Amino acid sequence: MIKAALPMMLAFTASAQAQTVSGTAHTIDGDSLKIGDTEVRLFGIDAPEYRQTCQVNFSAWACGADAAAALRQLVDNRALTCVARDRDVYGRTVASCMIDGQDVAASMVRPGYAVVLENGRADYAALESQARQRQAGIWASKFDIPSAYRATHPGGSAEASASSSRRWSAPVGTGTAQSLRYRFYTCAQARAAGAAPMYRGQANYNPNLDGDRDGIACEPYRGR
Repeated sequence: MIKAALPMMLAFTASAQAQTVSGTAHTIDGDSLKIGDTEVRLFGIDAPEYRQTCQVNFSAWACGADAAAALRQLVDNRALTCVARDRDVYGRTVASCMIDGQDVAASMVRPGYAVVLENGRADYAALESQARQRQAGIWASKFDIPSAYRATHPGGSAEASASSSRRWSAPVGTGTAQSLRYRFYTCAQARAAGAAPMYRGQANYNPNLDGDRDGIACEPYRGR
């Protein structure tokens, strides 16, 4: 049964450090929503863009639209409480949101509808690892990291390039830890996500991208 809608409320702690946004939610896409006039971006995760497609057995799957549908089913017209953590470059409130005691971002990562960002919580990363192993959601497809898709589709084009060098995937039918070991498989992919260069010892470091074996992968080319 849908609970009665709550009016949007903005509450501040005495220290004025934490802003809480509460009210009835309406989905925008797989990782953002609105509560009243406040646009909220879920903290720590990134879902496929609404018009983004993923590849399953050589067929295009509207994974971005399905991610939005999953969030819509979870939160639309229901009472939500979000604690602000930051503000992004678009002026949106970046927040951790809860509904009926559930963390909304975690509920998107668990079924494989979002990837975890570098600043995401450790429990989100654990849920992502489990989703990869199960080949749940996008992990059963070939897909562009959402940030890489945005970089090459600034106008929101629905068609992802099949030949994109930023493409990464959880190979269908394997699900092994080795096949999913590295977050970035090309330097173009790492640069598009703003993660290059990568240094030995960092979680993102992929030795296969360190051609000169100096411990720095995807460093800027310096002619010799």
